[in-house]
Amino acid sequence: MSQVSADIQQRVEQLRAALDDHNYYYYVLDDPRIPDAEYDRLFRELQTLEADYPELATDNSPTRRVGSTAETSFQEITHRLPMLSLDNAFSDDELRDFDRRVRDRLATEDPVEYVCEPKLDGLAVSLHYEQGVLTRAATRGDGYTGEDITANIRTIPSVPLTLRGDDYPDLVEVRGEVYMPKAGFEQLNRRLAEQGEKTFVNPRNAAAGSLRQKKSTVTAKRPLELCAYSMAVTDDSLLPETHCESLQRVRGWGFRINPEMRTAKGVEACLQAYQELMAKRDTLPYEIDGIVFKVNRLDLQQQLGFVSRAPRWAIAHKFPAQEELTVIEDVEFQVGRTGAVTPVARLKPVFVGGVTVSNATLHNMDEIRRLDVHIGDTVFIRRAGDVIPQVVKVVPEKRPEGAAKVVMPSQCPVCDSDIVQIEGEAVARCSGGLYCPAQRKEAIRHYASRKALDIEGLGDRLIEVLVDEGMVNTVADLYRLTKFQLSSLDRMGDKSAGNLVAAIDRARNPVLWRFLYALGIREVGEATAKSLASHFGTLEAISAANDEALQAVPDVGPIVAGHIRTFFDQPHNQETLQALQDAGVSWQEEQVVPAEAKPLAGETWVLTGTLSQMTRDQAKEKLEKLGAKVAGSVSKKTACVVAGEAAGSKLTKAEQLGVPVLDEEGLLALIEEHGVAG
Repeated sequence: MSQVSADIQQRVEQLRAALDDHNYYYYVLDDPRIPDAEYDRLFRELQTLEADYPELATDNSPTRRVGSTAETSFQEITHRLPMLSLDNAFSDDELRDFDRRVRDRLATEDPVEYVCEPKLDGLAVSLHYEQGVLTRAATRGDGYTGEDITANIRTIPSVPLTLRGDDYPDLVEVRGEVYMPKAGFEQLNRRLAEQGEKTFVNPRNAAAGSLRQKKSTVTAKRPLELCAYSMAVTDDSLLPETHCESLQRVRGWGFRINPEMRTAKGVEACLQAYQELMAKRDTLPYEIDGIVFKVNRLDLQQQLGFVSRAPRWAIAHKFPAQEELTVIEDVEFQVGRTGAVTPVARLKPVFVGGVTVSNATLHNMDEIRRLDVHIGDTVFIRRAGDVIPQVVKVVPEKRPEGAAKVVMPSQCPVCDSDIVQIEGEAVARCSGGLYCPAQRKEAIRHYASRKALDIEGLGDRLIEVLVDEGMVNTVADLYRLTKFQLSSLDRMGDKSAGNLVAAIDRARNPVLWRFLYALGIREVGEATAKSLASHFGTLEAISAANDEALQAVPDVGPIVAGHIRTFFDQPHNQETLQALQDAGVSWQEEQVVPAEAKPLAGETWVLTGTLSQMTRDQAKEKLEKLGAKVAGSVSKKTACVVAGEAAGSKLTKAEQLGVPVLDEEGLLALIEEHGVAG
């Protein structure tokens, strides 16, 4: 011991203590405090130190064990054959080294045939059958002693309670992995969240926690599955020649085996299988974290034997970790094209899911409160495939003293407008829609859309170009565009440029409701814009109206009134409205029709067929000025149907229900009678 430094001895003791703690959290409490990849690194560091300094190795080292002590609430079971763990390969060269060691021990240069099995991310279990009947089930535990989970295992539909066929031995042990499919995991977490209960970090923890419930009725409600990966019998003469054949026999007894299982001749074929499965990883309905390679011939397995904790004939080639541990250095707020304000964690860079990650989404403030995120927290980061990295769990015991809580800003970080969050909604939004640079493209697209100002030729692609080139910053800039400027753009000839300038010019004098709708005020759609215009008559009156006055308009409640007031209260939005006026835009005042002059108030009308003297949209607008609601389908509650030429099924249904029908001449007479302009 004297030649080993005190620092090395101290590090070994620290690693053993840490690994023992993490084994306890993982196996006993089902509450892991570090990702698997971090555990693997600690484990390999201790392995290396014990190999370099054999005098430090002890029988109770975590490197000599698989798990931890079984929880006392479950009866202990001693495994007839130890449930050993597997060594891991984290690179192609490490797998080649494993294959070389196998061939050296077998004294052969010929390629060895391996079975390639996806490494399911779940909980290993042992099932005992006597005379074809399930008699006992146990967790792996520490590899030698596990927990009796027979009652819980019996609730899993994919576990046969009695074996099928008649070729099974009197006593057989089947080993497999209990796991939770991705879809079931998501459904379970949604249900737990709705019930206000603690959710699981990932499907593996969900499977472990579900399998070790004290009440089997709880386990029965969890979407667990079992996939068999090996079998053992008391009489070796009953075993087939290969591992692959043994799994096919198990399948015949009623067990599920993994459909991705295949054989590979030689290590290069194994590496090819690894790449192909990794490419499919994110499309599989269950989580996997690598491939297990096993020598296929059982007699060669016997010849190779095992070391203290792992067989020499098998190895797990791990995929890049999808979960890692890192630190939140800051939280910033980003504004999306629709004004949604999203918190984003700035991370200490960490390699996860095959890439270096420095940012992760936190979704919204509700999620921040649920996770209890603070600046400086150590957190689990998860990245699967192309999914945006996200924070899935905080490690509270690693929180630094004085760590600051995350607070939603009151002003937009892009344009300084007020951030508004309606009670009961998870998403907060910037209220500077017309002005905010983050929302610029979406605001212009909406302003030019058909139901708004209907600027023909101003499509999404052109809006992208105009904004990216700096030619348009707000909707007011549209009216300053010249034919010369536009014709200089790619794919924009003189004729197209001239047509667009003309279309923009035609949008300088919109009717009030269209202009109001074009402003993009939250929850002010076409119908609400029409109601507001009809009720107030001018934009100035709407802008000056208080909450009480706004709520006097049909379909305008407290939330919509709040959105309207917030919009007009923002100085930036008022500046944009003034810029529009300076650019020559003037919206038409609306004819205010008093309530007593709306003879169709409270009635629902339907338009069908082709009208010759006006469009359907024009007819709809005139009916709405008379107080009617114009619907798209006929029912018993329909007050009247206006039928133009070639009226179809709506007219037929109206006649069947006895709903009054009016032709175009009758509609024109009604409009003239009540003096509706427009």
